[in-house]
Amino acid sequence: MPLGLGRRKKAPPLVENEEAEPGRSGLGVGEPGPLGGSGAGESQMGLPPPPAALRPRLVFHTQLAHGSPTGRIEGFTNVKELYGKIAEAFQLPAAEVMFCTLNTHKVDMDKLLGGQIGLEDFIFAHVKGQRKEVEVFKSEEALGLTITDNGAGYAFIKRIKDGSVIDHIQLISVGDMIEAINGQSLLGCRHYEVARLLKELPRGRTFTLKLTEPRKAFDMISQRSAGGHPGSGPQLGTGRGTLRLRSRGPATVEDLPSAFEEKAIEKVDDLLESYMGIRDTELAATMVELGKDKRNPDELAEALDERLGDFAFPDEFVFDVWGAIGDAKVGRY
Repeated sequence: MPLGLGRRKKAPPLVENEEAEPGRSGLGVGEPGPLGGSGAGESQMGLPPPPAALRPRLVFHTQLAHGSPTGRIEGFTNVKELYGKIAEAFQLPAAEVMFCTLNTHKVDMDKLLGGQIGLEDFIFAHVKGQRKEVEVFKSEEALGLTITDNGAGYAFIKRIKDGSVIDHIQLISVGDMIEAINGQSLLGCRHYEVARLLKELPRGRTFTLKLTEPRKAFDMISQRSAGGHPGSGPQLGTGRGTLRLRSRGPATVEDLPSAFEEKAIEKVDDLLESYMGIRDTELAATMVELGKDKRNPDELAEALDERLGDFAFPDEFVFDVWGAIGDAKVGRY
């Protein structure tokens, strides 16, 4: 159905309609959740993991973010396998790994490991630290949270908006994993499912968050960063190639995204945050891939409905995505 003819009304954002900031580190490369969306734009959906002999034999260096010797990992093809290899290297249960950052040991949400790893990137694994339970009074509809997930069953806080409800609660920090809301376990949920639950909580009432923060090294123990930009160390990775991880099918070594693709993905990721309160670079990449060759917004809407229909993107969002891809094509950044 052509856009503007009653296809959908604009849905309210799941968490808030905050000012978007550039970012390219949403995850979303795990298995589809109950709502059916998958963050990755795989061309080989439904394939089982490839035999070990066919996987890229690339070696990456890794450390635990709070401090450890350097380990070497190889032979993984998706995020879950990556966490398993890290756990093996440091003799940890795989469930202890919360998320990874590239080239910095800090909880820097702009450096999150997503669906791609530069061939010379250094991987820092953040593991579970202190658990905490916090009561929150929902005085406003928007809590001020942006949610992401690690692609393996853990959703955590990507950003806290300045001056928001959550910003006034110092016990809640960027990087905290959301284990439960009012006693309901969220382990295994995708970021958009957690965002929806937070949005649906009634205004004017108190709810309880069960959180786990990443374990911190001594030099990382300081006041939390509300925006998720604590400043990272020197960039260690300089490789031009990238290993692209998929939830199904083999990982592949590819060239870095073109300037157009990189900027379009960034702009679409910003739109996801603005409309839905989530960031997901792989979902944004899928949308750019679906839209870059379409001739008009109606063709894009049909492609999104076919591949990502469970998200029920509203017309206004589809128009904005079409415009963002078009702007990036002609260099309007």
